[in-house]
Amino acid sequence: MSKRDYYEVLGVDRNASQDEIKKAFRKLARKYHPDMNRDDPSAEEKFKDINEAYEVLSDPDKRSQYDRFGHTAQGSTWGPGGGEGFDFGGFGPFGPFDSIFDEFFGGGFGGPRSARRGPERGRNIRYDLEMTLEEAASGLEREIEIRRLETCDVCNGTGAKPGTSPTTCPVCQGTGRISETRSTVFGIGTVTTTCSRCFGKGTVITDPCANCQGRGRVPKTRKIKVEIPKGVDSGVRMRVEGQGEAGVRGGPPGDVYVYITVKPHPVFKRSGNDLIYEQPISVYQAALGDEIEVPFIDGKTSLRVPEGTQTGTSFRLRGKGMPDVRGRGRGDQHVRVKVVIPTKLSEKEKELFRELAKMQGEDMSDLKSKSKGFFGKIKDAWEKRA
Repeated sequence: MSKRDYYEVLGVDRNASQDEIKKAFRKLARKYHPDMNRDDPSAEEKFKDINEAYEVLSDPDKRSQYDRFGHTAQGSTWGPGGGEGFDFGGFGPFGPFDSIFDEFFGGGFGGPRSARRGPERGRNIRYDLEMTLEEAASGLEREIEIRRLETCDVCNGTGAKPGTSPTTCPVCQGTGRISETRSTVFGIGTVTTTCSRCFGKGTVITDPCANCQGRGRVPKTRKIKVEIPKGVDSGVRMRVEGQGEAGVRGGPPGDVYVYITVKPHPVFKRSGNDLIYEQPISVYQAALGDEIEVPFIDGKTSLRVPEGTQTGTSFRLRGKGMPDVRGRGRGDQHVRVKVVIPTKLSEKEKELFRELAKMQGEDMSDLKSKSKGFFGKIKDAWEKRA
């Protein structure tokens, strides 16, 4: 099933400002928040769609790439199976709107989500990978080293010493929540906050595991393999699914997001999937024409320069550019010639150039007087204006 357009989800125009996007998000989030629609099973799914759309459109970089490539292209994230999605690391289970309800109600409406007692997904990990243009063209498989929290293998993530178990929190009596009457922008009412003793777990550890000090997870360094497809460019973000930090209370692990940076190349300039290369040629080659050898990103090829070629002329080598990251062929290479004028000439060469100038109807010996005459005319023109 294909995803709905993010602009359509929020009900805004594609040229909508950030304020308009934020306003639309708040309105829809209030309408579909699961705690406000407990009798509507579809509200939670709608709420997640709204959060996902806002998470992308509220970020200028993500929005720009989404506008260019939609759900499945460069600005998106790829999993090993080709699936795509966006990183919601740093947000609650229902996205950025959790913080809005925390602001109004001090922790939500008292449902199990506010207490965070159930399984909790592990955090995502960011890894910055720098690569050369040649590597981007050919694709690569690389082993990267990450440091992450993994489930403690002594207590199996409970945080309690083997042979013991967590006990019921004496403050909240195992509910993970404390209810109180509070004055809010909506009036006076009973609101619920997360228990400050057990932090919403409902249990406390009186005899912690010595290996993880009661945390249930321990930091470890791991090496994982990532496969970078051909044609990637700076700004691409890849997802390695399930390789992030371990979840809490049986929750799934997070992901690793690899952010790609392609280093500038000393010879080629990149423009999308096209490459631009500047080829110097001599004045003789430009005048008489020649067949020259030019490099492209993964080889060399010959190029016919016709006689009378002017500096700045561009020639296209079809299919010699960068591979398309979606597998749709390759871009082109544009070869721009630059005619190099000799700076040191022998007397014989100078004489030959003078002879050539004469044959073209130019008298080089009279150039100096002509130059003076030209500037004299300019001087006279200014004097007349004065």
